[in-house]
Amino acid sequence: MMIYNFLKYIQWPGDQNAGEFVIGVLKDDNVYNTLNTWYGNKERGGKKFIIKKFESASEVSGCQLLYVGDSGSNQFEDVLGKIGSSSTLTVTNRRGLGEKGSCINFKVLDGRLKFELNQAAMNKANLKTSSQLTAMAILI
Repeated sequence: MMIYNFLKYIQWPGDQNAGEFVIGVLKDDNVYNTLNTWYGNKERGGKKFIIKKFESASEVSGCQLLYVGDSGSNQFEDVLGKIGSSSTLTVTNRRGLGEKGSCINFKVLDGRLKFELNQAAMNKANLKTSSQLTAMAILI
């Protein structure tokens, strides 16, 4: 659910804020199945959500948002090489991946789920973040 909520606070360049919006999931069946059930081929907020499942970094392409599951985190550097400077919001959940270039990285602090926001990675992807999201994040 948090992944979907991020979309409210981030602006993609050009016409990527409406129409078909692709969310990719690398190596996490649970997240893929949940997103596909809730949002797959459904329209919300002027966007039609397409959910794609990837098994390796080499398959990744054409996503506005890419979630890299824990079991795919060993491929994160390959993912960054594959997406380059495209406007892809990368979301991860493994310690240290925020510092390695993930736009948003989940972490647990004091038993609560929090998220890190890497502003340099957001700038590289040409994504604009609302001040509300920035205020909620752990900035790195």
